[in-house]
Amino acid sequence: MSTGSRPPIPRGAQAGGQDMRPQTLTAADGRALGTWVRIVVTDDDPAAVATAKAAVDTVLRDVDSTCSRFRKDSELSRLNAGAGRELAVSPLLGRAIAEALRAAELTDGDVDLTVGSAVRRAGYDVDFADIPADGGPITVIARRVPGWRQVAYAAAGRRVHVPEGVEIDLGATAKALAADLAAAAAVEALHGSGGALVSLGGDIAVAGTPPTGGWTIQVSEDSGSALDGVSERIALHGGAVATSSTMVRRWVRGGVEQHHIIDPRTGAPALTPWRLATVIADTCVDANIASTAAIIRGVRAEPWLAERALPARLVANDGTVVRVGRWPQPAEVAP
Repeated sequence: MSTGSRPPIPRGAQAGGQDMRPQTLTAADGRALGTWVRIVVTDDDPAAVATAKAAVDTVLRDVDSTCSRFRKDSELSRLNAGAGRELAVSPLLGRAIAEALRAAELTDGDVDLTVGSAVRRAGYDVDFADIPADGGPITVIARRVPGWRQVAYAAAGRRVHVPEGVEIDLGATAKALAADLAAAAAVEALHGSGGALVSLGGDIAVAGTPPTGGWTIQVSEDSGSALDGVSERIALHGGAVATSSTMVRRWVRGGVEQHHIIDPRTGAPALTPWRLATVIADTCVDANIASTAAIIRGVRAEPWLAERALPARLVANDGTVVRVGRWPQPAEVAP
């Protein structure tokens, strides 16, 4: 991971404000959890971003070893392997499962942590970078997922029961939780001085005091895309923003194009009018819950987001942009 002075524009998603006077910050880039990572701090001292990076790296390593379904030695993999028994889990996995269950309740099951087997059947059974261009001539059998209500979690004692035949996947919430925890850890490592932004793919969380004019962020479909002078840019003064997309993590399985956002009601990649959904919320977890649900809800997404006063930007498959609630209009950014 390299460090250097860069514009305060993380690779990824979005959020709101108008005063965008330029300010020199310090950033570090790299990869973790199978995606791009950018850390930005409001300090031009390279030592500050190095300190923040160390704190963020610790959080990301912990989340990976706890919540990854691609690692056989992760705590989540051990929990899934023990399906049928009640098991005690660590504080981090307990929190991640609690957040995933909350996501399911808030979205009426649109975001469901029991999609693990469905995701694997669709072909997403290894880290995305290792998925073959075409999984071969097989028949993909999709069926309704078991349902989040089958997972029992007792916060007291952090006891989890996953029934036999049920596989938990925390992809819709764990990365966003990592962003929230990492941003907070970065500011804590800097002893509360200034602010920090952490972007994990399309999941962006900020903590501490923002730079003058807010965190300038480029709206991009692919979190790994280069910064440009054409894409929409807005500013985030607090909270978080998350983007869900059907276009980036795509592959072919049995001759059928697939993507990673599963509709729990069918057990297959969601058929949706949206290619991209970006939402602003108080936390990255809440933003990601809403952006994922928006993709799955399809035409029902716009009123659902509006009822919850969640600023959102939806991009239809034909490229039409729909702004919901108080999502800001594109703002000019000084070169």
